[in-house]
Amino acid sequence: MSVQSVLIDFSLDSARLADESGQKSVFEQLQTMLKEYIPNLLLAAEISLDGGSLKILTGTKGVTVSIRLFDRGLVTINVEYYKDDSEDPLITFKLAKELESKLKKHIKVLKSQALPPLKRCLFGRYLPSSDERLLEYDIDATLFDEVSPFQRVQIVHSKILGNMLVLDDLQNISEADLVYTETLMQRGKESYEGKEIVILGGGDGALLYELLKENPRYVWMLEIDEMVMKACNKHLNSICGDVLERRKGSNYEIIVEDCMLTVKKFIMENKKVDYIFGDLTDIPISDAPCGELWEFMINILNSAFKILKPTGKFMTHGNGATSSDSLEMYEQVLMKMKPSVTFSKTKAFVPSFYEDWIFYQIGFTQE
Repeated sequence: MSVQSVLIDFSLDSARLADESGQKSVFEQLQTMLKEYIPNLLLAAEISLDGGSLKILTGTKGVTVSIRLFDRGLVTINVEYYKDDSEDPLITFKLAKELESKLKKHIKVLKSQALPPLKRCLFGRYLPSSDERLLEYDIDATLFDEVSPFQRVQIVHSKILGNMLVLDDLQNISEADLVYTETLMQRGKESYEGKEIVILGGGDGALLYELLKENPRYVWMLEIDEMVMKACNKHLNSICGDVLERRKGSNYEIIVEDCMLTVKKFIMENKKVDYIFGDLTDIPISDAPCGELWEFMINILNSAFKILKPTGKFMTHGNGATSSDSLEMYEQVLMKMKPSVTFSKTKAFVPSFYEDWIFYQIGFTQE
């Protein structure tokens, strides 16, 4: 079930909408055409606005249509109605395009655009890109949806991507995203055999699962949210195997607590490891490198390097490649670190993100 929103926009010579008479003439033509698609369509309200007018119509089964006429020559049409899963759509994309063609022919529009119907419902079909563009997913089921003490945890199913982890309405990883994990760990470029490794976060288990294939000496995974692991163990074991179920093996351990507690313990013990993976929050999107999330990330960086061997590396994900300002701010943070560090970065297209993602490999500056 969902509310369907059909959106059509078009432009006219602004002289045709410059006054009340012109707006009325265009609206009456629109109303006549819309009645061919929406039964019992009646005008419910007319509102004069600064810069134009708004007409609201209602039709059968509670359909509402709002038509906004701007005196600058722009007209927007929004059609909304409720649809059960068993019902056929009132206006499909094909019909919206047909209506758009009629507008071009009978109203002589200059430019127009009809969008596929937006399906607005209580489980996320739309998720944002890193630069806040709206992405539509072919989600057809919600397999898990609970709120932990830390975040909302969902596992949804996509016809293309398979099962996908969504945290606080942000896509995290899907069954189609092996490239994300392999790029994060730089598979084929880094050797993990016989190495000691710390994963900060990583609750989906995918990174731990792949690292264990490389014969490390020992891996500590530090994840705070038990619910994430519970959901992924049940619905995403194609990417995490059984590591989240067993929690401890001959060469790994999952510690369920704030990762900083274990990091501080390692600092006190003067323990040093070969690799640390930052698999926590993405680089924040902001105007300046300040605020709670930036402070958290910088604190993680500074603490992590205190338990890293001189030849060790800190591996982490950044953000979308289009978020260049925030990525540059992160790199400025790295360049100011003491002791100094050097970094390289890698770009990969992540299927469930629908965009290129940036990954960082950071190590101490070698004298």
